[in-house]
Amino acid sequence: MRKAVSGQVSAVSKKAEGGRQKAEGKNKNLASNSTRHKPQATSLRLFYALRVPTELGSELARAQQQLKGNWRAVNAGQMHVTLSYLPSVPPERVDDLKRLGTRLMQDLPPMPVQLRGTGYFPNEGSPRVWFVKVEAEGLSELAANLRAGIQELGLETDDLPFKAHITLARKKGPAPRVPPKIFDLGWTATSGTLYRSILRKTGPIYEVESTFRFRGTPAPTPSVPPEGGEENRNQPSQEMP
Repeated sequence: MRKAVSGQVSAVSKKAEGGRQKAEGKNKNLASNSTRHKPQATSLRLFYALRVPTELGSELARAQQQLKGNWRAVNAGQMHVTLSYLPSVPPERVDDLKRLGTRLMQDLPPMPVQLRGTGYFPNEGSPRVWFVKVEAEGLSELAANLRAGIQELGLETDDLPFKAHITLARKKGPAPRVPPKIFDLGWTATSGTLYRSILRKTGPIYEVESTFRFRGTPAPTPSVPPEGGEENRNQPSQEMP
């Protein structure tokens, strides 16, 4: 009787030991696979832009109060004018983009920027974006130079026509359009910024990677001739005979 019980216990022990060794082997394989398939560093979403000053963003936030339905307003502190977008940048190439930004922007003079009227992307059908148009001398040239420099670095950038604007809201579902608005607002941009875009469920957030000061000398303001100036002085006097 004792021999039978002892044999049964021994068989159970061997079975348990075999199960334990099998589980350990499985765990080792999982650990090996986990190491082998360890994800590489993810690429970054970056863009060059002009930052909208806080006080101007506060003015635009008042216009956002007219939004209804499923429009999601852009936070005033995140407003900007996109110059060039890079959807997938390896982390080790960020320094190249910093050098590019410095090279193209360090000699620029401060840039007066003027806001105009609102619009939609797309304008036809159901729009996804509500924005305000922006104008500034030299802005299109800067955007084109950045795009060319990015392509020379062998990095991907968007190929859409450049349309300077500030995004005010993005639509997430059915929502009515806001009536057109005209803004008599502006600011003088003194720097450009390289931003990192981080996607969140509540919308993207933007972190500053680098800032590029405009250190060029502003163009002299043309002088306005005094009233009754050179043109009048050159006309013959009409004295009474």
